[in-house]
Amino acid sequence: MWYRSASFILDKNQNDGVLAKPESRLLSPTAPPPSMAETLPKISAYYQTRAAHHGVVTSDWLAQAQAAVGPSTEDAASEDSSSLKSADTGKAFSVIDEFNNWRKQPDLAEAVAAIRALASVIRSSEATTMMELEIELKKASDSLKSWDTTSISLTAGCDLFMRYVTRTSALEYEDFNSAKSRLLERAEKFGEISYKARRIIAMLSQDFIFDGCTILVHGFSRVVLEVLRTAAQSGKLFRVFCTEGRPDRTGLRLSNELAKLDIPVKLLIDSAVAYSMDEVDMVFVGADGVVESGGIINMMGTYQIALVAKSMNKPVYVAAESYKFARLYPLDQKDMVPALRPIDFGVPIPSKVEVETSARDYTPPQYLTLLFTDLGVLTPSVVSDELIQLYL
Repeated sequence: MWYRSASFILDKNQNDGVLAKPESRLLSPTAPPPSMAETLPKISAYYQTRAAHHGVVTSDWLAQAQAAVGPSTEDAASEDSSSLKSADTGKAFSVIDEFNNWRKQPDLAEAVAAIRALASVIRSSEATTMMELEIELKKASDSLKSWDTTSISLTAGCDLFMRYVTRTSALEYEDFNSAKSRLLERAEKFGEISYKARRIIAMLSQDFIFDGCTILVHGFSRVVLEVLRTAAQSGKLFRVFCTEGRPDRTGLRLSNELAKLDIPVKLLIDSAVAYSMDEVDMVFVGADGVVESGGIINMMGTYQIALVAKSMNKPVYVAAESYKFARLYPLDQKDMVPALRPIDFGVPIPSKVEVETSARDYTPPQYLTLLFTDLGVLTPSVVSDELIQLYL
């Protein structure tokens, strides 16, 4: 339903050379003038569309949150939409086209759209052996990952899908059709789990939000918005500080949505975080990716907010779906694939002035308090264990 943490993606890959549809760039920054555009580096698709060593929540608590989520009419609508698309005839099946069709749903995260598209690959496949089907799935997954190489959640979602679905051995079944049906069943189950993740996280986080608290948020994270919406709907009284989120001003969008929910909200310029931190009770951020160390990769500015919060003893909470868990281990800020964005300062910039266009930064685990995920509420140190379980 909401834009996921500064992730604006073009309808077509950069290499296609085709302009994106206007609706896919609703909140993208103002395009630079031609003279400036010539001096900018290539912009990634990522921004052109954007206790001890254990979890701190019991399995019973997680089960209660999942039960509270329950089935919804949205799930049924998604399945109906899937069947309609699979029945579409007249042209050869394309996983990229299917992916873009799913992305048109405003509440569907990019990685979930990819998972739905990969499930459609199984459904429409004409393979006659398991080997052919797995090769076809692998090619489709590689196509999606190469569509935007800077998107961490897209890559992690495709990898987890492949691991989850192909875990089933064809030797367990007497014929290929039975094995294919089992693969399709697992694919749809994985898509359903991923789709419900945001609501599960919102349920798990409610015990940490108390009446009268002030929450600082950074960027536009759909899962963080769902957390705040759920808290407001349950009758909790709190206020939110939103950073402006320059240069694409994602905080403006989040503040507008919070105002619609009648949540008291205050907009801060990014440089006023330290100035306002003494009024804050907790920080809530989303994540573009959760890495093996338990740290996160997120919108630029997250790291410095976490540093200020840590120095002032304020908890930093991360809300992130498990399909964003990535097998990455960055050692510093430059040790990851850059995601670049256009920046408009409103005035001409001399050609001799270098402009930092990186879209995201890395926040080490020691500055994070807890991670709210659909796997439970985790300490940063447990992330590596969860990754092992996910990829077993």
